[in-house]
Amino acid sequence: MAMAWGQCELFPVANEAEIQRTKFLLGKYKSMRLLMDDYENNTQDMQMIAIDGEVARRIDSDELHADKAANAVILIEKQRWVYEKYQLYTGIIIRAVGLIQDEDSLGAIKHRYIKGHSFKETVLFYRCGMSDSTIRRKISEGTNSIANTLKLIGFFEQDNAEF
Repeated sequence: MAMAWGQCELFPVANEAEIQRTKFLLGKYKSMRLLMDDYENNTQDMQMIAIDGEVARRIDSDELHADKAANAVILIEKQRWVYEKYQLYTGIIIRAVGLIQDEDSLGAIKHRYIKGHSFKETVLFYRCGMSDSTIRRKISEGTNSIANTLKLIGFFEQDNAEF
């Protein structure tokens, strides 16, 4: 049971939807990092392709007449916006992962999601020290810890307001 301070909980507990959102974000963490690294390393090339290439000819298939220059600007801004969102999400995930107190849960989460290994690879990595069910439980405990941290810092309220 969470402690309450007035109308707010001092230690809020994430609900099932928030835990599922956390699992989704953790599952996408490695992809977000790869896309961010690609954006950082190839921003100039991506902008040139948007300007010179056919990608910007028509952003929407319903357009009858395309303004390639304007569409290129929109495409470049969309890429920058996605990059900034991914920066926010990955930064918050790393902060929340860093607050996991159980070392086994922390290790399992880092191996499974931060490094991007499959569950099977994670089980094989920890095979000598933990059983399959223990690894599954540690990942679940770590995910719950991250979801609770995200709820505590108000991530879910902000995330829902944007969409």
